Amino acid sequence: MKIDDVRRSAYAMPLTNPSFPRGPYRFFDREYLIVTYRTDLEALRALVPEPLEVIEPLVKYEFIRMPDSTGFGDYTESGQVIPVRFAGQEGAYVHSMYLDDDAPIAGGRELWGFPKKLAQPKIRHEGEVISATLHYGQALCALATMGYKHRAADKQEVLRSLSTPNFVLKIIPHVDGTPRICELVRYRLEDIVLKEAWNSPAELQLFRHVIADVARLPVLEIVSGHHIIADLTLGYGEVAFDYLANDAASPKSRRSEVKERVLSNVEG
Repeated sequence: MKIDDVRRSAYAMPLTNPSFPRGPYRFFDREYLIVTYRTDLEALRALVPEPLEVIEPLVKYEFIRMPDSTGFGDYTESGQVIPVRFAGQEGAYVHSMYLDDDAPIAGGRELWGFPKKLAQPKIRHEGEVISATLHYGQALCALATMGYKHRAADKQEVLRSLSTPNFVLKIIPHVDGTPRICELVRYRLEDIVLKEAWNSPAELQLFRHVIADVARLPVLEIVSGHHIIADLTLGYGEVAFDYLANDAASPKSRRSEVKERVLSNVEG
């Protein structure tokens, strides 16, 4: 393969058989189970990167069932989303994501910088209750329960929430282990068709785990429960803030600092 052929065809890895196809990515009958809870403010501030600002000590724990999506197929996802403010505009910072399908893990990490890890989230309809679990291996990391469609939600308010800009921290290392890309990426959900939106009582339990560390943001009080079904398109992102470009240190000095930290960690 010629150099120009590589440049022309390069999109994702592996070069000749990428792990995911090109977008756009459309989702049909996407089902959300969202439990909003109050957490420890200091724990929240320790995890949310500047220049994002924490608005209040709230976390949205989401289970999302995606039975039909172009390119990514049929899968389920779970994770934590934090309401934030950026440059005076309200948005949401995606702190953690756990899912059970390879293509959206690869695509999510490479394109947007989603913090995706492989795990086993499940949503089950059990009589008058919807239950959702997150397992990492055999370990239970999260358990949510919600009443089934108790009260119709304000659809305009739900649409506003779904249309809010979202932020992720994209980190791609250089071949020497230093950061090659370190960017705050902003993206939006587009062409939203809201089919159902419900408010229901909810409960959430989080369990300590070394890898799926959702319990780092503890549940202090349940604020609300939402059950949503919608069609939507996951839009491509844009760079909202470049941590390396906005760093006064030169790339060479940044690499030296990272190497020193690595050696310090290795040597104790």
